[in-house]
Amino acid sequence: MPSPGTIAISSVENTVIQGDTIEVMRRLPDASVDMIFADPPYNLQLSGAVLTRPDESAVSAVLDNWDQFDTFAAYDAFSNAWLNEAKRVLKPDGSIWVIGSYHNIYRVGTMLQNTGFWMLNDIIWRKTNPMPNFRGRRFTNAHEILLWAANHSKSRYTFNYESMKALNDDVQMRSDWTLPICNGGERIKVEGNKAHPTQKPEALLARVLIAASNPGDLILDPFFGSGTTGAVARKLHRRFIGIEREENYIRIARERIANTTPLDDENLLAMPSKRDQLKVPFGTLIEGGMIKAGETLVCPRRQFRARVRADGSLIHDDTGGLPLNGSIHSLGAKLQGRQTCNGWAFWHLERGKTVIPIEDLRAEMRVRMGQPE
Repeated sequence: MPSPGTIAISSVENTVIQGDTIEVMRRLPDASVDMIFADPPYNLQLSGAVLTRPDESAVSAVLDNWDQFDTFAAYDAFSNAWLNEAKRVLKPDGSIWVIGSYHNIYRVGTMLQNTGFWMLNDIIWRKTNPMPNFRGRRFTNAHEILLWAANHSKSRYTFNYESMKALNDDVQMRSDWTLPICNGGERIKVEGNKAHPTQKPEALLARVLIAASNPGDLILDPFFGSGTTGAVARKLHRRFIGIEREENYIRIARERIANTTPLDDENLLAMPSKRDQLKVPFGTLIEGGMIKAGETLVCPRRQFRARVRADGSLIHDDTGGLPLNGSIHSLGAKLQGRQTCNGWAFWHLERGKTVIPIEDLRAEMRVRMGQPE
Protein backbone atom coordinates (compact mmCIF):
# COMPACT_ATOMS: atom_id res chain seq x y z
CA MET A 1 0.00 0.00 0.00
CA PRO A 2 1.19 3.55 -0.65
CA SER A 3 2.33 5.70 2.25
CA PRO A 4 0.03 8.28 3.81
CA GLY A 5 -0.29 11.39 1.69
CA THR A 6 -0.86 9.50 -1.54
CA ILE A 7 -0.10 11.59 -4.62
CA ALA A 8 -2.95 11.94 -7.11
CA ILE A 9 -1.63 10.91 -10.51
CA SER A 10 -3.59 13.66 -12.26
CA SER A 11 -1.70 16.25 -10.24
CA VAL A 12 1.78 15.07 -11.31
CA GLU A 13 1.33 13.91 -14.91
CA ASN A 14 3.98 15.36 -17.22
CA THR A 15 5.91 16.88 -14.32
CA VAL A 16 9.13 16.27 -12.42
CA ILE A 17 8.77 15.61 -8.70
CA GLN A 18 11.74 16.67 -6.59
CA GLY A 19 12.63 14.30 -3.79
CA ASP A 20 14.08 10.98 -2.78
CA THR A 21 13.02 8.35 -5.30
CA ILE A 22 11.94 5.73 -2.78
CA GLU A 23 10.01 8.16 -0.61
CA VAL A 24 8.17 9.66 -3.59
CA MET A 25 7.37 6.25 -5.08
CA ARG A 26 5.87 5.17 -1.76
CA ARG A 27 3.28 7.93 -2.18
CA LEU A 28 2.20 6.88 -5.68
CA PRO A 29 -1.00 4.81 -5.93
CA ASP A 30 -0.95 1.06 -6.52
CA ALA A 31 -1.04 -0.10 -10.16
CA SER A 32 -0.94 3.44 -11.51
CA VAL A 33 1.72 3.44 -14.27
CA ASP A 34 1.92 1.56 -17.57
CA MET A 35 5.69 1.37 -17.95
CA ILE A 36 8.80 2.17 -15.95
CA PHE A 37 12.14 3.16 -17.40
CA ALA A 38 14.85 3.22 -14.74
CA ASP A 39 18.41 4.44 -15.13
CA PRO A 40 19.53 3.97 -11.52
CA PRO A 41 22.95 4.79 -10.07
CA TYR A 42 25.49 2.33 -11.46
CA ASN A 43 27.62 2.27 -8.29
CA LEU A 44 30.74 2.64 -10.42
CA GLN A 45 33.02 2.35 -7.40
CA LEU A 46 35.30 5.06 -8.73
CA SER A 47 37.94 6.58 -6.51
CA GLY A 48 38.44 10.29 -6.35
CA ALA A 49 41.45 10.06 -8.66
CA VAL A 50 41.16 11.90 -11.94
CA LEU A 51 41.34 9.68 -15.01
CA THR A 52 43.38 11.21 -17.83
CA ARG A 53 43.77 10.68 -21.54
CA PRO A 54 47.20 10.07 -23.10
CA ASP A 55 47.47 13.84 -23.68
CA GLU A 56 46.91 14.37 -19.93
CA SER A 57 43.46 15.95 -20.41
CA ALA A 58 40.87 14.91 -17.83
CA VAL A 59 38.17 12.35 -18.65
CA SER A 60 34.64 13.23 -17.58
CA ALA A 61 33.59 10.54 -15.09
CA VAL A 62 30.74 9.98 -12.64
CA LEU A 63 32.05 11.14 -9.27
CA ASP A 64 28.77 12.58 -7.94
CA ASN A 65 27.46 11.68 -4.50
CA TRP A 66 24.32 10.09 -5.97
CA ASP A 67 26.45 7.30 -7.44
CA GLN A 68 28.36 6.59 -4.22
CA PHE A 69 27.49 3.64 -1.96
CA ASP A 70 29.68 2.50 0.93
CA THR A 71 29.17 -1.22 0.36
CA PHE A 72 27.49 -3.65 -2.02
CA ALA A 73 25.03 -4.39 0.77
CA ALA A 74 24.03 -0.72 0.89
CA TYR A 75 23.52 -0.68 -2.88
CA ASP A 76 21.48 -3.87 -2.74
CA ALA A 77 19.25 -2.47 0.01
CA PHE A 78 18.66 0.66 -2.05
CA SER A 79 17.91 -1.39 -5.18
CA ASN A 80 15.52 -3.72 -3.38
CA ALA A 81 13.63 -0.78 -1.91
CA TRP A 82 12.98 1.02 -5.19
CA LEU A 83 12.25 -2.22 -7.09
CA ASN A 84 9.62 -3.22 -4.54
CA GLU A 85 7.92 0.14 -4.99
CA ALA A 86 8.21 -0.21 -8.77
CA LYS A 87 6.46 -3.57 -8.56
CA ARG A 88 3.63 -2.04 -6.54
CA VAL A 89 2.99 1.01 -8.71
CA LEU A 90 3.25 -0.84 -12.04
CA LYS A 91 -0.02 -2.02 -13.57
CA PRO A 92 -0.52 -5.81 -13.78
CA ASP A 93 0.09 -5.75 -17.54
CA GLY A 94 2.90 -3.22 -17.35
CA SER A 95 6.61 -3.70 -17.91
CA ILE A 96 9.85 -2.28 -16.56
CA TRP A 97 13.15 -1.44 -18.23
CA VAL A 98 16.35 -1.06 -16.24
CA ILE A 99 19.62 0.03 -17.83
CA GLY A 100 23.03 -0.54 -16.33
CA SER A 101 26.62 -1.57 -16.84
CA TYR A 102 28.69 -4.51 -15.61
CA HIS A 103 29.10 -2.67 -12.30
CA ASN A 104 25.49 -3.14 -11.26
CA ILE A 105 23.24 -4.83 -13.81
CA TYR A 106 23.79 -8.40 -12.65
CA ARG A 107 22.93 -7.49 -9.07
CA VAL A 108 19.86 -5.58 -10.24
CA GLY A 109 18.81 -8.47 -12.49
CA THR A 110 18.83 -10.89 -9.58
CA MET A 111 16.77 -8.50 -7.49
CA LEU A 112 14.30 -7.97 -10.35
CA GLN A 113 13.58 -11.69 -10.40
CA ASN A 114 13.55 -11.97 -6.62
CA THR A 115 10.96 -9.17 -6.50
CA GLY A 116 8.65 -11.17 -8.78
CA PHE A 117 9.20 -9.51 -12.15
CA TRP A 118 9.19 -11.84 -15.18
CA MET A 119 12.26 -11.37 -17.40
CA LEU A 120 11.48 -10.86 -21.09
CA ASN A 121 14.77 -9.83 -22.68
CA ASP A 122 18.19 -8.49 -22.01
CA ILE A 123 19.13 -5.92 -24.64
CA ILE A 124 22.72 -5.12 -25.51
CA TRP A 125 23.14 -1.46 -26.38
CA ARG A 126 26.29 -1.51 -28.47
CA LYS A 127 27.76 1.98 -28.62
CA THR A 128 29.10 3.03 -32.00
CA ASN A 129 31.40 5.59 -30.37
CA PRO A 130 32.37 4.37 -26.87
CA MET A 131 34.95 6.12 -24.74
CA PRO A 132 38.28 4.27 -25.06
CA ASN A 133 39.96 2.64 -22.09
CA PHE A 134 42.80 5.14 -21.85
CA ARG A 135 44.89 3.18 -19.36
CA GLY A 136 44.94 0.15 -21.62
CA ARG A 137 44.40 -2.21 -18.70
CA ARG A 138 40.97 -3.55 -19.77
CA PHE A 139 38.82 -3.96 -22.86
CA THR A 140 37.03 -0.82 -23.99
CA ASN A 141 33.62 -0.87 -22.34
CA ALA A 142 31.55 -0.55 -25.51
CA HIS A 143 28.07 -1.59 -24.37
CA GLU A 144 25.42 -1.30 -21.70
CA ILE A 145 22.63 -3.73 -20.86
CA LEU A 146 18.90 -3.08 -20.65
CA LEU A 147 16.75 -5.58 -18.79
CA TRP A 148 13.11 -5.75 -19.86
CA ALA A 149 10.68 -7.50 -17.53
CA ALA A 150 6.92 -7.86 -17.21
CA ASN A 151 5.15 -7.32 -13.89
CA HIS A 152 4.57 -11.08 -13.61
CA SER A 153 4.57 -14.23 -15.73
CA LYS A 154 0.92 -13.82 -16.82
CA SER A 155 1.17 -10.14 -17.81
CA ARG A 156 -0.33 -9.16 -21.16
CA TYR A 157 2.46 -6.67 -21.67
CA THR A 158 2.71 -4.33 -24.65
CA PHE A 159 5.13 -5.22 -27.42
CA ASN A 160 4.77 -3.41 -30.72
CA TYR A 161 6.41 -6.07 -32.84
CA GLU A 162 5.44 -4.57 -36.20
CA SER A 163 6.91 -1.18 -35.29
CA MET A 164 10.20 -2.76 -34.24
CA LYS A 165 10.28 -4.74 -37.47
CA ALA A 166 9.59 -1.62 -39.54
CA LEU A 167 12.37 0.21 -37.70
CA ASN A 168 14.76 -2.59 -38.69
CA ASP A 169 14.17 -2.67 -42.48
CA ASP A 170 11.28 -5.12 -42.16
CA VAL A 171 13.42 -7.70 -40.36
CA GLN A 172 12.60 -8.89 -36.85
CA MET A 173 14.35 -6.64 -34.34
CA ARG A 174 17.20 -8.35 -32.52
CA SER A 175 18.26 -7.95 -28.91
CA ASP A 176 21.50 -6.15 -29.84
CA TRP A 177 21.00 -2.50 -30.66
CA THR A 178 23.75 -0.43 -32.27
CA LEU A 179 23.27 3.23 -31.42
CA PRO A 180 25.65 6.12 -30.72
CA ILE A 181 26.10 7.59 -27.28
CA CYS A 182 24.67 11.01 -26.59
CA ASN A 183 26.94 13.60 -28.16
CA GLY A 184 26.98 16.57 -30.50
CA GLY A 185 24.04 18.94 -30.39
CA GLU A 186 21.96 16.54 -28.33
CA ARG A 187 24.40 16.60 -25.41
CA ILE A 188 23.25 19.24 -22.95
CA LYS A 189 26.07 21.42 -21.63
CA VAL A 190 26.33 24.12 -19.02
CA GLU A 191 29.24 26.54 -19.40
CA GLY A 192 30.91 24.11 -21.77
CA ASN A 193 30.65 21.11 -19.44
CA LYS A 194 28.31 18.12 -19.59
CA ALA A 195 25.12 18.96 -17.70
CA HIS A 196 24.70 15.30 -16.72
CA PRO A 197 27.48 12.67 -16.90
CA THR A 198 25.23 9.80 -18.04
CA GLN A 199 22.71 11.50 -20.36
CA LYS A 200 21.12 8.82 -22.54
CA PRO A 201 20.51 9.34 -26.28
CA GLU A 202 16.95 10.05 -27.33
CA ALA A 203 17.19 7.33 -29.99
CA LEU A 204 17.56 4.72 -27.25
CA LEU A 205 14.53 5.95 -25.30
CA ALA A 206 12.47 6.30 -28.47
CA ARG A 207 13.08 2.67 -29.32
CA VAL A 208 12.13 1.57 -25.80
CA LEU A 209 8.94 3.64 -25.71
CA ILE A 210 7.81 2.67 -29.21
CA ALA A 211 8.49 -0.99 -28.44
CA ALA A 212 6.73 -1.31 -25.10
CA SER A 213 4.14 1.45 -24.72
CA ASN A 214 1.30 3.10 -26.60
CA PRO A 215 0.24 6.73 -27.05
CA GLY A 216 -1.43 7.95 -23.89
CA ASP A 217 0.39 5.48 -21.63
CA LEU A 218 1.91 6.77 -18.40
CA ILE A 219 5.68 6.28 -18.13
CA LEU A 220 7.46 6.55 -14.79
CA ASP A 221 11.16 7.41 -14.67
CA PRO A 222 12.32 7.26 -11.04
CA PHE A 223 15.84 8.54 -11.86
CA PHE A 224 14.91 11.35 -14.21
CA GLY A 225 18.28 13.08 -14.58
CA SER A 226 18.37 15.46 -17.52
CA GLY A 227 14.89 14.41 -18.68
CA THR A 228 15.48 12.26 -21.75
CA THR A 229 12.51 10.03 -20.91
CA GLY A 230 10.21 13.02 -20.51
CA ALA A 231 11.36 14.68 -23.74
CA VAL A 232 10.86 11.51 -25.78
CA ALA A 233 7.54 10.75 -24.06
CA ARG A 234 6.26 14.23 -24.91
CA LYS A 235 7.37 13.86 -28.53
CA LEU A 236 5.66 10.46 -28.84
CA HIS A 237 2.39 11.43 -27.09
CA ARG A 238 3.05 9.46 -23.91
CA ARG A 239 2.43 10.88 -20.45
CA PHE A 240 5.24 10.76 -17.91
CA ILE A 241 6.16 11.24 -14.29
CA GLY A 242 9.77 11.99 -13.41
CA ILE A 243 11.37 11.76 -9.97
CA GLU A 244 14.69 13.52 -9.40
CA ARG A 245 16.60 14.58 -6.30
CA GLU A 246 19.06 17.09 -7.77
CA GLU A 247 17.66 20.57 -8.30
CA ASN A 248 20.05 21.47 -11.12
CA TYR A 249 19.00 18.40 -13.12
CA ILE A 250 15.33 19.24 -12.60
CA ARG A 251 15.86 22.74 -13.94
CA ILE A 252 17.61 21.37 -17.05
CA ALA A 253 14.95 18.70 -17.60
CA ARG A 254 12.03 21.11 -17.30
CA GLU A 255 13.55 23.53 -19.79
CA ARG A 256 14.38 20.70 -22.17
CA ILE A 257 10.87 19.24 -22.09
CA ALA A 258 9.24 22.65 -22.49
CA ASN A 259 11.25 23.07 -25.70
CA THR A 260 10.21 19.65 -27.06
CA THR A 261 7.46 19.65 -29.67
CA PRO A 262 5.12 16.63 -29.86
CA LEU A 263 4.56 15.05 -33.25
CA ASP A 264 1.55 16.89 -34.66
CA ASP A 265 -0.14 13.83 -36.16
CA GLU A 266 -0.72 10.68 -34.12
CA ASN A 267 -0.72 8.66 -37.35
CA LEU A 268 3.03 9.33 -37.51
CA LEU A 269 3.77 7.69 -34.17
CA ALA A 270 3.99 3.99 -35.07
CA MET A 271 2.46 1.16 -37.05
CA PRO A 272 -0.78 -0.26 -35.63
CA SER A 273 -0.42 -3.68 -34.05
CA LYS A 274 -1.72 -6.56 -36.13
CA ARG A 275 -3.28 -7.93 -32.96
CA ASP A 276 -5.53 -4.85 -32.87
CA GLN A 277 -6.70 -5.26 -36.46
CA LEU A 278 -10.10 -6.68 -37.31
CA LYS A 279 -10.00 -10.39 -38.01
CA VAL A 280 -10.89 -10.94 -41.67
CA PRO A 281 -10.95 -14.61 -42.78
CA PHE A 282 -10.31 -15.30 -46.47
CA GLY A 283 -13.93 -16.42 -46.83
CA THR A 284 -15.08 -12.91 -45.93
CA LEU A 285 -13.54 -11.64 -49.16
CA ILE A 286 -15.68 -14.11 -51.09
CA GLU A 287 -18.82 -13.31 -49.13
CA GLY A 288 -18.18 -9.60 -49.71
CA GLY A 289 -17.80 -10.05 -53.47
CA MET A 290 -14.16 -8.95 -53.57
CA ILE A 291 -13.11 -12.38 -54.87
CA LYS A 292 -15.47 -14.69 -56.77
CA ALA A 293 -15.59 -18.48 -56.61
CA GLY A 294 -13.78 -19.86 -59.63
CA GLU A 295 -11.22 -17.05 -59.84
CA THR A 296 -7.54 -17.93 -59.89
CA LEU A 297 -4.87 -17.18 -57.31
CA VAL A 298 -1.18 -17.31 -58.20
CA CYS A 299 2.03 -17.06 -56.24
CA PRO A 300 4.32 -14.08 -56.94
CA ARG A 301 6.28 -15.85 -59.71
CA ARG A 302 3.18 -17.59 -61.05
CA GLN A 303 4.70 -21.08 -60.84
CA PHE A 304 1.77 -22.22 -58.67
CA ARG A 305 -1.91 -21.62 -59.41
CA ALA A 306 -5.11 -22.47 -57.56
CA ARG A 307 -8.82 -21.83 -58.04
CA VAL A 308 -11.05 -20.41 -55.35
CA ARG A 309 -13.93 -22.51 -54.05
CA ALA A 310 -17.18 -21.09 -52.74
CA ASP A 311 -16.28 -22.05 -49.15
CA GLY A 312 -13.00 -20.17 -49.23
CA SER A 313 -10.74 -23.19 -49.76
CA LEU A 314 -8.45 -23.55 -52.78
CA ILE A 315 -7.92 -26.37 -55.29
CA HIS A 316 -4.77 -26.95 -57.30
CA ASP A 317 -5.33 -29.52 -60.06
CA ASP A 318 -2.17 -29.06 -62.15
CA THR A 319 -0.56 -32.04 -60.46
CA GLY A 320 -0.94 -34.75 -63.10
CA GLY A 321 -2.70 -36.81 -60.45
CA LEU A 322 -5.06 -36.19 -57.61
CA PRO A 323 -5.73 -32.48 -57.06
CA LEU A 324 -4.41 -30.77 -53.96
CA ASN A 325 -6.71 -28.61 -51.87
CA GLY A 326 -6.75 -26.71 -48.62
CA SER A 327 -6.87 -23.25 -47.12
CA ILE A 328 -4.77 -20.39 -48.45
CA HIS A 329 -2.21 -21.33 -45.80
CA SER A 330 -2.17 -25.13 -45.95
CA LEU A 331 -2.20 -25.36 -49.76
CA GLY A 332 0.57 -22.80 -50.03
CA ALA A 333 2.63 -24.90 -47.62
CA LYS A 334 1.95 -28.15 -49.55
CA LEU A 335 2.96 -26.64 -52.88
CA GLN A 336 6.24 -25.37 -51.46
CA GLY A 337 6.98 -28.51 -49.48
CA ARG A 338 7.00 -26.54 -46.22
CA GLN A 339 5.41 -26.98 -42.83
CA THR A 340 3.77 -23.56 -42.79
CA CYS A 341 2.91 -20.72 -45.14
CA ASN A 342 1.46 -17.24 -44.68
CA GLY A 343 -1.19 -17.48 -47.39
CA TRP A 344 -1.94 -13.76 -47.18
CA ALA A 345 1.59 -12.98 -48.33
CA PHE A 346 1.87 -15.94 -50.76
CA TRP A 347 -1.26 -15.64 -52.89
CA HIS A 348 -2.24 -12.96 -55.41
CA LEU A 349 -5.51 -12.66 -57.32
CA GLU A 350 -4.99 -12.98 -61.08
CA ARG A 351 -7.24 -10.83 -63.26
CA GLY A 352 -6.00 -10.75 -66.84
CA LYS A 353 -2.45 -9.46 -66.81
CA THR A 354 -2.92 -7.90 -63.39
CA VAL A 355 -2.14 -9.58 -60.07
CA ILE A 356 -3.47 -8.15 -56.80
CA PRO A 357 -2.05 -9.22 -53.42
CA ILE A 358 -4.91 -10.70 -51.41
CA GLU A 359 -3.41 -8.90 -48.39
CA ASP A 360 -4.36 -5.62 -50.11
CA LEU A 361 -7.92 -6.87 -50.53
CA ARG A 362 -8.04 -7.79 -46.84
CA ALA A 363 -6.90 -4.27 -45.91
CA GLU A 364 -9.64 -2.84 -48.13
CA MET A 365 -12.20 -5.09 -46.44
CA ARG A 366 -11.13 -3.83 -43.02
CA VAL A 367 -11.85 -0.28 -44.16
CA ARG A 368 -15.27 -1.39 -45.40
CA MET A 369 -15.90 -2.93 -41.99
CA GLY A 370 -15.13 0.34 -40.24
CA GLN A 371 -11.46 0.09 -39.25
CA PRO A 372 -9.43 3.16 -40.23
CA GLU A 373 -6.53 2.72 -42.61
